[in-house]
Amino acid sequence: MSSFNYNVLVRTFEQMKFSSKSLSQTITQLCLIKDIDHIVISPGSRNAPLVIGFTEQDGFTNFSIVDERCAAFFALGLAQQLGRPVAVVCTSGSALLNYYPAVAEAFYSDIPLVVISADRPEHLVEIGDGQTIIQEGVFANHILYSANCKEGEEHRQHNETAINAALNTAIELKGPVHINVPFSEPLYETVDDLLLRPQHVPARTNIESLPSDFETFRQLWNDSSRKMILSGVMEPQSIDRRVIEKLAQDPSLIVLTETTSNLHHEKFFPAIDQLITNLPPRQISELSPELLITFGGMIVSKRIKAFLRANPPAHHWHIDSKKAYDTFFALSEHFRNSPDYFLKAMTENSRPADSGYRDFWLTRKQLKLQKHRDFLEQVPFSDLKAYEIVFRSLPLESQLQVANSAAIRYAQLFSINADIEVYCNRGTSGIDGSTSTAIGAAVASTKPVVLLSGDLSFFYDSNALWNSYIPRNFRIIIVNNSGGGIFRILPGAKEVKDFSQYFETRHDLNARHLCEMFNLSYRSVNNPGDLQQQLKDFYNPSETAGLLEIFTPAEINDIVLQDYFKSIS
Repeated sequence: MSSFNYNVLVRTFEQMKFSSKSLSQTITQLCLIKDIDHIVISPGSRNAPLVIGFTEQDGFTNFSIVDERCAAFFALGLAQQLGRPVAVVCTSGSALLNYYPAVAEAFYSDIPLVVISADRPEHLVEIGDGQTIIQEGVFANHILYSANCKEGEEHRQHNETAINAALNTAIELKGPVHINVPFSEPLYETVDDLLLRPQHVPARTNIESLPSDFETFRQLWNDSSRKMILSGVMEPQSIDRRVIEKLAQDPSLIVLTETTSNLHHEKFFPAIDQLITNLPPRQISELSPELLITFGGMIVSKRIKAFLRANPPAHHWHIDSKKAYDTFFALSEHFRNSPDYFLKAMTENSRPADSGYRDFWLTRKQLKLQKHRDFLEQVPFSDLKAYEIVFRSLPLESQLQVANSAAIRYAQLFSINADIEVYCNRGTSGIDGSTSTAIGAAVASTKPVVLLSGDLSFFYDSNALWNSYIPRNFRIIIVNNSGGGIFRILPGAKEVKDFSQYFETRHDLNARHLCEMFNLSYRSVNNPGDLQQQLKDFYNPSETAGLLEIFTPAEINDIVLQDYFKSIS
């Protein structure tokens, strides 16, 4: 039993109303005790006891978002920034299924999301009642814990145990959990006092340690003359600056960073695709790493995946407290540590091998950067040019949320200032909730947030703007190339019958009327001069959030990108 002072809790609740349902009180009290205080509610009827429970009590910050898919991604953005669980609450039936895309993203991105679904009592399930599906275990393949509660005082101990386990799992393992709660009618009855004081089982604190044979691995690190670190999705400031400096000084080590890694040093290697394009065949074997160390979330770059799969390292270590994917079919060790803890231990008293490995790559990096700059000086207006101008314009000390598909892949070709935080839903790499996630992040962040999106991703999630909480300093930039332009660069794609209809999905949509409906300021451009001019004051403070739509010529974007990679070879 925790030492939590329930007298303080009760005093906090004076003058309030509570749902008469004991299950509602159990959930709300345990959430409050465990600091799960941001609640995203999708209006309904069966979830009325939960809505009453969360909204009638001080201590919760509540949001009401009708569209369940948008609500779940909005909660994901909140949790991404807060670094602790956020709950989403829905009614019974298909409402719950609309949470699934965000649940899957949270599962693969290690974001703590607590799904609380109201349900019919067990005897009313599968008898033909309305708004009823089988909700128990509905997220089975993409959930860390499922708590299936039961109605009735005789099930109190079962419910408290299951709810504690679910909430603690979200806190400890940083991922999605599901609490399914049956409620019989009446649903709207309230009482003046708490009916119970649920047992609070505190979450455990993670204590890191190294394996007993760690010195064996340190020796391998020291002996390797070609070491490569590849970082995926990372929170900003995940690695201590002193560790970063040590890594940068090792001549036998190169550190490849993705846009989403938020890891920066002048001797590190962003823009991976730019760097490794067209490596001379005679040099591939001598440039392939002996030791590969990976950490962070999913990798965007297809080229580095292909390179490492074709030229597997002798050793691949993945550093992650939860899991290790064998992305390159060469995984040899999984260290269950945070990257910062592991790297501090590994670089302490390390003796880097004498090697020209890093210097070769640094020389290649400078050559590629010069070709990159030369190409962009003469390229016609296109997606590539638009993204270059946008990335140069981003305000310092801001946060960039990048949508999936073309937007995040173009971002991989540019270096982004270290003062700008970068986020993207790379867990499942879907386009379905990028805008909703960015709005949730903007609500929780202390920094101004910019969403950079392609047109399909934006229109797919346009209900995200049906949201009363969008901060005034939130900005959206859409690169509208009239369809899924990224598919045009895939080998053989354009030769497929009805390519433009079923793959590229050509359209004539623009965001102007959506902005009018949802009260966002709107601007549009279709050439580089106007784009640069509009960006001069686009980020300035204003009375409403703003959207800038950049129209690019769909017919040449794929040609420009292909020419780009030829020119930097």
